[in-house]
Amino acid sequence: MIKFSETQRSLAGIIAVTFFLVVAMPALNLFGSEGSFLHISDYQLNLWGKYLCYAVVAVSLNLLWGYTGLLCLGQGLFFALGGYAFGMHLMLMIGEQGAYKSALPDFMVFLGYKELPAHWIPFKSLSFSLLAVLFVPGIVAGVFGFLAFRARIKGVYFAIITQALTYAACLLFFQNSFTFGGNNGFTDFKTVLGNEIFAPSTQRALFFISAVYLSLCLFLIWWLTKTKFGKIQRAIRDSENRVRFSGYSTTTYKLIIFVVAAIMAGIAGALYVPQVGIINPEEMRPSKSLEIVVWVAVGGRATILGPVIGAIFVNWLKSYSTYHYPEYWLIILGALFVLVVLFMPNGIVGLPEQLKGFYRKHRFRFQQKKEAAAEA
Repeated sequence: MIKFSETQRSLAGIIAVTFFLVVAMPALNLFGSEGSFLHISDYQLNLWGKYLCYAVVAVSLNLLWGYTGLLCLGQGLFFALGGYAFGMHLMLMIGEQGAYKSALPDFMVFLGYKELPAHWIPFKSLSFSLLAVLFVPGIVAGVFGFLAFRARIKGVYFAIITQALTYAACLLFFQNSFTFGGNNGFTDFKTVLGNEIFAPSTQRALFFISAVYLSLCLFLIWWLTKTKFGKIQRAIRDSENRVRFSGYSTTTYKLIIFVVAAIMAGIAGALYVPQVGIINPEEMRPSKSLEIVVWVAVGGRATILGPVIGAIFVNWLKSYSTYHYPEYWLIILGALFVLVVLFMPNGIVGLPEQLKGFYRKHRFRFQQKKEAAAEA
């Protein structure tokens, strides 16, 4: 019997997921006959596009928490910053199609603005907006991470200060005077790259881009685990002091990983906004970042596909529960997290191995009892 290594199994899993998301789902949406079990409707494809963006955020947190040991409660902030950066461009592209027929975004007209604030003007350019999706989360993560890692803040203290940063930013974005739409945020987008934003073809293209981007992120993580950088990264997770005493600058490694994870989440946020049609401070609430932690834990921390499975499963469960049992959703989520922590420490991905170990253990005990009874 041929035995495959963990690396080979992970690569095969990534290829299978990529084929299903990039090829099979768009094909079933385009060519599947309506009413057929195999047909994927435009609504379902759009919903899955949102799930894939969430999956990328989970993968970015797994890069930090699963492979580096940094529990960050601020990934929701980086996700929202990327969404806001691209959302600014989408708002400016509305032009005079808004409710007030003004070149200014509707919320600015409502608040009495007479001209576009200076920091909004560069976002008329698509190129600048796409760069902002990268450098806004990256700069925030770089400055914050430099100060935190330089002070050797880690463990639960790092989790707390990232949550504090997220909460502070959330309060700031809720203010109308901050020029980002207040609690309503950005919405009522009309076009993206000149195409009607909610046209089925546009949403299909956005889903395809999201699926390709998720696949690239998974291949990046898979490749990183095989490199020297990835080995040092996991060594930092297991024993940072030993790595530091070996002559490596753990601060530099953690800062690079923190910035990369922030940019990864920011791009996911930029893809999320045109598919959902809104971005507001709710996306950067601390509770949102805690949900991302649950996604990773449920799927399987420090695994390639675990965060993807966890993000899709928990968000599907959320969609189902909030429709059928809206008052019990948070209880269901909390119970799921407790169940995973107590009985499934390796998440859904680790469940088959866990069950195999359970079976071998009890089989061995049964054989011992059987042998003892035969001797008696």
